[in-house]
Amino acid sequence: MTKVIAGPFNRVEGDLEVGLDIEDGIILRAEVTTTLFRGFEKILGGRPPMDALVIAPRICGICSVSQSIAAASALRALAGGRAAPNGYLAANLAHAAENIADHLTHFYLFFMPDFARAEYADYEWFERAAARFKAVSGEASAQYLPARRRLLEIMGIIAGKWPHSLAFQPGGVTKAIDIGERIRLAAILADFQVFLEQTLFGASLDDILSLESEDDLEALRAKGNSDFRFFLDVADDLALRALGKGPGQLLSYGAYHEAEESLLPAGIATLEGVRAFDANAISEDVASSWFEDTSKNPFEAETSPDVKKDGAYSWAKSPRIDLEPMETGAAARLAVAGHPLVTALIARDGGTSVRTRVIARVVETAILVHSMQGWLRRMRLKEAFSSHFSIPDEAAAAGLVEAARGSLGHWVQLRKGQIQRYQIIAPTTWNFSPRDERGIAGPLEQALVGVETGALGAKSAALQHVIRSFDPCMVCTAH
Repeated sequence: MTKVIAGPFNRVEGDLEVGLDIEDGIILRAEVTTTLFRGFEKILGGRPPMDALVIAPRICGICSVSQSIAAASALRALAGGRAAPNGYLAANLAHAAENIADHLTHFYLFFMPDFARAEYADYEWFERAAARFKAVSGEASAQYLPARRRLLEIMGIIAGKWPHSLAFQPGGVTKAIDIGERIRLAAILADFQVFLEQTLFGASLDDILSLESEDDLEALRAKGNSDFRFFLDVADDLALRALGKGPGQLLSYGAYHEAEESLLPAGIATLEGVRAFDANAISEDVASSWFEDTSKNPFEAETSPDVKKDGAYSWAKSPRIDLEPMETGAAARLAVAGHPLVTALIARDGGTSVRTRVIARVVETAILVHSMQGWLRRMRLKEAFSSHFSIPDEAAAAGLVEAARGSLGHWVQLRKGQIQRYQIIAPTTWNFSPRDERGIAGPLEQALVGVETGALGAKSAALQHVIRSFDPCMVCTAH
């Protein structure tokens, strides 16, 4: 048996290493190491609660809005209030725009370039992959990046800037939208829909929204060329439906909340069906983490480094629900929502796979563009975009949202008007968690077992496909 270290990885936000035990070209065991400690929970301790709106978004530069909305949601829960109806809608617009940008950045700049690796030079589709998706020089990025820039103009209108805007508040958003800005937002979404239909989908938005089965995917593939169809061709040629199977339990906190409902529901999906999600069942294990032992309850947990801890190999904690690891992300959200295509793919493959994770992001992109158009129409421009609130001196609450990569939670405990504890569990913490005290591996560690690397070992493209299918954001993972 050979022990190797894969990493550091390029085209990954943050620092990542993976220790692998490989025998006869097959991975037998994986240990996923988050190599950077940042200390945001320590920074937030002892500060006024509203400081979280300034500091927490700076955890990350690509999912900044998700961090803002999680912090604002936690503060709103502390106050026991609700945001203005327009505030929910405007925040959802900005949040969805950021998550779409993350989904498509993953597709065009992080995931697809791996098909242009020399390992695939003998495949008939290789030349097209290299011309279209090769890092830096591929023609696809030249089409995608202007479309992304146009999409993110939504941030300028709603939030003033991106990332790290202060527009997202417990009561809603600080900026009211006028009729001219609504027209501009509608035009941006219309332009972006054209890019999606002509370049990514090769089909109408309605065609993607109506996908329900593998037969529907086959019918879409038969219509002609597009970037999504090319992915489906390559994925089938490389049998990506059999690669990177997850732990079988999929978590969503519910996405794009309003006062009484959310676009996508909360829950836990398994092959047996969907069950309710209980936030009180969340725990954090540090058996394999460079942290001192502490309460497993996020409200009571501390984040105190212990760099000499025996048996530890990661700066990520191990979040669990009822002591079980959970996969989170677009596939989890759509599975919990009962999306027929994603549910069918998971049932057929016996769990999530590299192929299903990518398909779910593409399908969710279509759902979000359609929903954004609806949120924009529902705005009542003469009504308030923010409500007033008062945060108590003594309280505890959580803000649970969905970032592009999955379930994101902020837990806040106040004492004497200041933050006593602030705990963050990010999507990649769920997906890239190390083993817990029972020795149970996290989702990525489980997904890597059985992957064939051949003679390439840690340089295998298959290894890259599995890791990137989770779209890691390592700077969010450890604080």
